[in-house]
Amino acid sequence: MIQAHSRAWWRATLALCLGSFLVFINLYAPQPLLPELRETYAVSTLGISLVMSVATLAVAASLLVFGPLSDAVGRGAIMRFTLLAGGVLSLSLALAPNFETLLVLRALQGFFLGGLPAVAIAWMGDEFEKRALLTAVGLYIGANTLGGIGGRIVGGSVAEASTASMSFVVVGCITLVGLVVFWKLLPAPKAFTPHPFELRTALADLRAHLRNPLLLGAYLLGGLNFLIFINQYSYITFHLAEAPYSLGARLLGLIFLTYLGGTLGSALSGRIAARLSQPICMMLGIVILMAGTAVTLADSLGWILTGLTINAFGFFLAHSMASSWVGRQALAARGSASALYLVFYYTGASLGGFWLEPFWQSSGWFGVALASWLMLSVTLGIAIWLQYREQKA
Repeated sequence: MIQAHSRAWWRATLALCLGSFLVFINLYAPQPLLPELRETYAVSTLGISLVMSVATLAVAASLLVFGPLSDAVGRGAIMRFTLLAGGVLSLSLALAPNFETLLVLRALQGFFLGGLPAVAIAWMGDEFEKRALLTAVGLYIGANTLGGIGGRIVGGSVAEASTASMSFVVVGCITLVGLVVFWKLLPAPKAFTPHPFELRTALADLRAHLRNPLLLGAYLLGGLNFLIFINQYSYITFHLAEAPYSLGARLLGLIFLTYLGGTLGSALSGRIAARLSQPICMMLGIVILMAGTAVTLADSLGWILTGLTINAFGFFLAHSMASSWVGRQALAARGSASALYLVFYYTGASLGGFWLEPFWQSSGWFGVALASWLMLSVTLGIAIWLQYREQKA
């Protein structure tokens, strides 16, 4: 087993962090481009939001494919192949002749981008000893956040200097160059043992998880929270692209630096959980997310950015607690339990536009805030119920 801070550990950890960065730079690069793409393809705000939704929905579907498949064929090959496909598809997006083709290519890209997140932590579990694993996972999750920020900044900056199509070209080239480095850094597996895939067993595990109310509550909480959080960023780009703000793609990309509030929320979640129960931490995160949404109703751009930063802190606090709750409550097959949480998580992201769009059309950003509070009231109720069940147990 690879020991913490050894040469092999650094190589593997850097490779997997780089891979994570490349996945999320591709997944989120189009988000600051949505106003420009809406004009280019002459579609509605709901229509253009599908550029994000179809990709995240495809990621959710791929988690249930690549995770079990990697047990049979190995993790490294899946990560390398899916990163290659994701980069090539990014280049293809620049050549999409119409909106329908763009959506098909984004769906395919999302499916392949799910390959590395589906198996990266499993690769670490195979090869790292316990202390090395815990440290590496923390760095890996941090790379997720940086990839999301980087993708939006690169996408927005390149689009303002050139075009949205050139943003896809640049991100695709970054991915292919990064893949070469990833390929060289990732050590050959030494502890992996292939296991034949058994569909019946996998389906039985999934059914058991969905019948466990403590797991299902966390799945719904994580998915519905992400439905609000990630799609708020899509609609805030439309809000800030309009007068009186009139922000261009580069500045719209920079608003995603507010995600750093989430990095802080994740980092402090362990300390907060040492004093409060996990459901209470979830409640706290949701209340903070609701408060941050209220702050975004201010007219000042500075206050809007402050509200988004508060939102990120609250969301990632609740998300960290919900995902770790799943690990605690799953009595068996914890891998599939965690994968199922991510399925709900990304499915929620994919459906958010359908919930928020009517409110946006009716009342603009205030309508989005109102829709957010309504849905977050549901997830707050779920967290209260989980706290009740934990106290009763």
